[in-house]
Amino acid sequence: MTTRDDDLAVLSRGLDQATQLLDGVPTDRLGDPTPCEAWTVADLLDHLVQAPRQFAVMVRGESVDWSAPTPHVESGWAEEFRAGADELLQALDAGGEAGPGLDWQCAEIAVHTWDVSTALGRPTTDLEPQVAERGLAFMRANLKPEMRSTAFKEEQPAPEGADAYGRIAAFAGRVVTPSR
Repeated sequence: MTTRDDDLAVLSRGLDQATQLLDGVPTDRLGDPTPCEAWTVADLLDHLVQAPRQFAVMVRGESVDWSAPTPHVESGWAEEFRAGADELLQALDAGGEAGPGLDWQCAEIAVHTWDVSTALGRPTTDLEPQVAERGLAFMRANLKPEMRSTAFKEEQPAPEGADAYGRIAAFAGRVVTPSR
């Protein structure tokens, strides 16, 4: 059985590794395609940078407009993401209700960490598997077929031996190749 501190430690590691990934995104790759069909690397970064702040709002018990346009971030993605990550962790530390939001955030971070890594041709084998495993468990329990859309298409097969990030990406409808 895990404790709230254990749960928060997994989320924190996921936020840390996403920050490190965002810190290494070259600006000449912003127009590159991603596994999210309609999004470029820049679009994906904008979405990922905004996610922790939205979850912090949710943890504080406030309303989140999930359909609101995502603000564009010109540069400093790692710094912006880290600020949102810190805001989320502070909201949780202040006794905010983690509820399903913690696992939902793990899913969000894991899928989009895989997306960014894949778009940049980087491996996911050295990433914290617990983040993706928690996220996948959440998605399996909550992402029903009728809830899938352009962001989460029909589940795809994960290649034999796929790491936790490959498995969650395949569940989210991404095509995962054996080399990932």
